[in-house]
Amino acid sequence: MPITVKALQKEGPDKPFKVVEIERRDPRPDDVVIAIKAAGICHSDIHTIRNEWGHAHFPLTVGHEIAGVVEAVGSEVTKYQPGDRVGVGCLVNSCGHCEQCAAGEEQACLNGSVGTYDSRDVDGTITQGGYSQKVVVNERFVCRIPDSLGFMAAAPLLCAGITTYSPIATWDVGPGDEVAVLGLGGLGHMGVQIAAAKGAEVTVLSRSLRKADLAEKLGATRTLATSDENFFRDHRGEYDFILNTISAPIDLKSYLKLLKPRGVMACVGLPPEELGLPIGSLINGSKVLAGSNIGGIPQTQEMLDFCAEHHLGAWVEKIGVDEVDAAYDRVVAGDVRFRFVIDTATFEDAAPAE
Repeated sequence: MPITVKALQKEGPDKPFKVVEIERRDPRPDDVVIAIKAAGICHSDIHTIRNEWGHAHFPLTVGHEIAGVVEAVGSEVTKYQPGDRVGVGCLVNSCGHCEQCAAGEEQACLNGSVGTYDSRDVDGTITQGGYSQKVVVNERFVCRIPDSLGFMAAAPLLCAGITTYSPIATWDVGPGDEVAVLGLGGLGHMGVQIAAAKGAEVTVLSRSLRKADLAEKLGATRTLATSDENFFRDHRGEYDFILNTISAPIDLKSYLKLLKPRGVMACVGLPPEELGLPIGSLINGSKVLAGSNIGGIPQTQEMLDFCAEHHLGAWVEKIGVDEVDAAYDRVVAGDVRFRFVIDTATFEDAAPAE
């Protein structure tokens, strides 16, 4: 039988969130039923449900930073059992047999991966995300949350954590590397922690020094203001690796000049418009401009284990289900340090809308 749960849902991009009841599918033999304890708010949720990345499928529940406890498992599930602490990120399915899936890069599935929300599932339904009491997910897309990670701090790791961990791991950032993190928001604050834990010397690049104290607490050795008159001249050729986390337009040519020869800039923020590709800036110095899109399930588990080992987690503000509309406005205004997380226990006293 399908499972009926409370969820936050919008009926259109300009409508407020409402508590409603939705149906989760009747669990299949390879499914895991998860009682959600914490659901992080990602800027991608906002872009999607406000139709800023195209027309979403309404009514829609978003959320792909999910932490909770296994409540039940299907008859063929072997990895998990009731009571296990688990998480779900941006993906809930893929073909499972193409070259990319076989390599543990499910986000690049050649036959199309299935997103946690606003995506067409294998049964033709539109996936509904984690702003909810429960979710039903194929066991292949469930990760184990180590005991030392609290649910609130762990939930954003399922997107913000893997989004920043993946390029740092891919480009083998470590001791001796000079790393710059461009932007200190939900993504940047995880990038600083992870790069520092890998042994790199980390500098935060921000428009001002307003967050310098926070950057230091996160593990950065210094913060530089990119608005300073001679910033790009004074810091030319300093960095082995730049993690670009911002979603606003930037002058790529100027930022590429900050790299050492053979340096790498990895972009994880997605600006609303094309920035233009300065080929000459790449050829001169044999530099690399790369993109990175979350990571596969094996690497997501690796990231969770790394964060637990190094006592890393997202810095969060806990909110209730009645505070999400206001939280969205604060995210857009940059007024959060550094991730909002919904305490799903607050669904208990929330009456479904008429």
